[in-house]
Amino acid sequence: MNPRFPSSRAVGLVVVALLLAGVGYAVWAHSGPEVRTESVRRGKAVNAVTGSVTVAAEFVATVRASVPGRITQTALEVGSAVKAGDFLVQLDTVDLELEIASTEESLQTARRRVEVGSVTRIELENARVDLGNLERAVTMGTASSVDLDRSRRNVKAIEQRLALETLANEAAIAQLENALAVRRRQREKMTVTAPADGVISEVFARPGDLIGGESPIATLISTRRTVEAKISEENFSGIRIGQRASVRFLGYGDERFGAQVSKLLPTADAATQRYVAFLEVDVPAERLLPGLTGEVSVVVGERPQALIFPRRALFDGKVYVVRDGRVELRTVRTGFVSLNEVESLDGLAEGERVLVENLDQVRAGDRVRQATGSP
Repeated sequence: MNPRFPSSRAVGLVVVALLLAGVGYAVWAHSGPEVRTESVRRGKAVNAVTGSVTVAAEFVATVRASVPGRITQTALEVGSAVKAGDFLVQLDTVDLELEIASTEESLQTARRRVEVGSVTRIELENARVDLGNLERAVTMGTASSVDLDRSRRNVKAIEQRLALETLANEAAIAQLENALAVRRRQREKMTVTAPADGVISEVFARPGDLIGGESPIATLISTRRTVEAKISEENFSGIRIGQRASVRFLGYGDERFGAQVSKLLPTADAATQRYVAFLEVDVPAERLLPGLTGEVSVVVGERPQALIFPRRALFDGKVYVVRDGRVELRTVRTGFVSLNEVESLDGLAEGERVLVENLDQVRAGDRVRQATGSP
């Protein structure tokens, strides 16, 4: 055998060694944890101020009876929805109806008395006739001027008496009309209606109960809601009415709702030193339940064609970049920051991929595998 040529056995060993090396490299190349990444891309950078949100009823009203009485009928039921003006409670009006009937009868009598006419008016007419006759007699010299003066004083006295009588009749009628209006108004108050749209949350009175004036009979929660955003003092200065916002309620997971700043309160909460902005949220009213909490992101600035990456990739001003299957730690100079995305001013290039999950499970230099289906 020629010593310059290796034996077939030796060649076989070399081939096997190369195959094993290739398999080892492949295993090594695909080793490491599976990670999920997203691309650094061009898009609209949004500067957003974040805060907490709370949903509350616009108001909670205590329904009261304006007058005392005994409840004869009620439509109060916990959980029932009512509209403004809907019937709630009826108080007993029997005694009041009797008073109204009596007052109406007295008023009709007073008006008929005026229609019939006054005896004093007839007396005045007769006195004026006598005065006219006497004036003619004095002119002809058949009556004295003393009698004429006496007749004139008599007519004036009767005129005054008639005027006083007319005023007394008018006052009596006005008094009866006023008394009737008061009693009718009292009767109206004995029917208690809903002051606004809402839901009955508590009931304090039942049929047969004797209640006093201004006694609470139920609690009404308004169907209208307010969404309050509480924002820190250092961020509140950039908030303006009309700015767009995005709201996420904890009860609805990651679902987000468009919103707009509608009102601003000029004072901070004494306990938290956070300022309050009211939001108009684009969400069905039935989903805005009192007590819901969540977070808001209010847009205070925008920059188009900026370099942006997912906010969840950022930690302590750094990100993990995956290149050729290895993890690199990068320091990023950030610009605008929104609820979901961050603008990169320096440290990243378009198209690079950054880790967005399980950041605590890798270190710089680690070899990783990109998760199947990672965007």
